[in-house]
Amino acid sequence: MIASFCGQASAQKTYTLEQIIDSARHNNIAIRNAKQGIEQAKLQRKEAFTKYFPTVSGTGLWFNANKGMAQMDIDPSTAISPELAMALAQSLPVEALAALSSPFGISMMKNGMVAGITAIQPIFAGGQIVNGNKLAAIGEEASGLQLNLAENEVTKTAQQYFWQIVTLQEKMKTINRVDSLLATIHHDVDIAVKAGVALRNDLLQVQLRQNEVESQRLKLQNGISLVKMLLSQYCGIRDTAFSVACQMDVTSPIALKQDHQQALPNTTEYQLLTKQVEAARLQHKMEIGKNLPSVGVGAGYNYHNLLEKDHSFGMVFATVSVPISDWWGGSHAIKRKKIETQKAVEQLQDNAEMLTIRMQKAWNDVVEAYQQLDIAQRSIDQAEENLRINRNTYQAGTSTMSNLLEAQLLFQQALDGRTEQFANYQNKLLEYKQAVGL
Repeated sequence: MIASFCGQASAQKTYTLEQIIDSARHNNIAIRNAKQGIEQAKLQRKEAFTKYFPTVSGTGLWFNANKGMAQMDIDPSTAISPELAMALAQSLPVEALAALSSPFGISMMKNGMVAGITAIQPIFAGGQIVNGNKLAAIGEEASGLQLNLAENEVTKTAQQYFWQIVTLQEKMKTINRVDSLLATIHHDVDIAVKAGVALRNDLLQVQLRQNEVESQRLKLQNGISLVKMLLSQYCGIRDTAFSVACQMDVTSPIALKQDHQQALPNTTEYQLLTKQVEAARLQHKMEIGKNLPSVGVGAGYNYHNLLEKDHSFGMVFATVSVPISDWWGGSHAIKRKKIETQKAVEQLQDNAEMLTIRMQKAWNDVVEAYQQLDIAQRSIDQAEENLRINRNTYQAGTSTMSNLLEAQLLFQQALDGRTEQFANYQNKLLEYKQAVGL
């Protein structure tokens, strides 16, 4: 086990990895979009539930025509028998008899108003309402799984930024350590040159190496500043003047190893694929329902004054709708949905195999990263011993300054290598946890 603390002691606000991830999950736009997707899915489910209730509609119409919509001519003489005509001739004046013998026209509904309200309760709709509600519920569940995927991706990216900062900060510590080491070497060589026991070229080599270290320091400072800006934007942190802190503990990953076949149903990706299969099957059923008869019952209340008199009435009714011609195209649509369902099932099977392979690859990467970290730690021990030996042999006059500076460079590279391997190991651990649904 390797243990050390990373971070910079300063008055700046210091964030742990857990705080960075928590901030990212609360402020990142991808998470907010996924949460809004859940709200949309909830509203869609509530909308689908309203299909169980009656459909209420109201209508109103007012009109004024240039002439009556109902017109007819009446000839009273055709309805009067000869006997009645003789009787009327004796009792009516001549003007009235003339009117009865002349045809006249009647015009109705030149203007008027019609209004009504109707409520229809669906009794049977080919299963479209039931399956539509089930489909909306699956959509809500799928949006929750999409949120999980978004959280995994945000966590992964935030952790990568975090360990980039840690790596750069640790390299800055190494630079400071190397700078202190070179300052000591410079002091010793300067004294030796003044005493005439060392060449001035040795001092120049040390100064050149110090210049390289200073150049690396500037690059690291710029790198830290840039990654902090990226992390601040990603996590919603307002101030970039912060540092990060962590404990660089390394333990064997064996305890995390999972049975990949058993872990498969726990993964968000697999659950999302199963929801796609369920949705495809429901869409197939709904397509069948579109081509089945629909039955409903209703009631209404209506009013009109078409005959220049207010008239209102209520009624109850039943409706049956049979899509006859729709079967011409509907049968093809049903077959198409059936094929889509089969494709979703096959995609589930294929992606399940790929998810299992991804788990194994992620585990292999964890094991390799752990082994690389162990090698990096051993390299530090060896590089430190090599530096000590070269320093002693240079002081004894049996080695050159080039060998000493080369040993110093190897020591610096070993320290940086351990830091990089530790960050890589942490990222690989997270990838494996997400791959197996931990």
